[in-house]
Amino acid sequence: MGSGIRAEIRVDADGTCPVVEGAVSAGSPSYSIVRSTTADGADRIVEEFMIDSDGAPTASRELTKVFDYGSKSMYRFDRKRGRGCPCESIEAFDCPIVDLHTRDGSLYLVFHADDMETLRGVIATLKDRYPEVDVRRLLRSEHDRQESNLIFVDRGRLTDRQREVLETAHRMGYFEHPKAANAGEVAEALGITTATFSEHLAAAQSKLLDAILDV
Repeated sequence: MGSGIRAEIRVDADGTCPVVEGAVSAGSPSYSIVRSTTADGADRIVEEFMIDSDGAPTASRELTKVFDYGSKSMYRFDRKRGRGCPCESIEAFDCPIVDLHTRDGSLYLVFHADDMETLRGVIATLKDRYPEVDVRRLLRSEHDRQESNLIFVDRGRLTDRQREVLETAHRMGYFEHPKAANAGEVAEALGITTATFSEHLAAAQSKLLDAILDV
């Protein structure tokens, strides 16, 4: 049975993705994004994406409607390879994109990495190039589940507020020994009471422990 890691990552493409641009201008999420090289050379990429028909994309590049599927429409455009985009950043690590869509102005990409070193390289590259990169889900193969104690945690279990509390507490040194900041100081930085901080922290830690202990 094969090994490896399946990753889902959300990226703020920062104007580098025509699909995001078109979907945002149409006020619709995108579906069924496909990419291929053009017939006249491998230096250009053709992409197609589907959006709700009641939205009309007005991206900065020419989009051609190629098909209507009831309440949805398919659009096509082509671009030069190597212009800089999240897909090419991931594919540079020999990780083909297996699922791709946009939602709320962000690009969601799913791919398989051979190992943790490759995955770390992908994430580091994306974080270096784009303003916001969020690892939504990591899954290891059944082979790795049986032979490894490596744990992946879906950060989607946490609410935005719980993540903010954890990130702020970690940044301020709340979890260090000795503590660089106490609960009151972290709560003050967050603009909440110490009791509220403790509640959010306990809820977040409980969710993380549930994931780690598989309960």
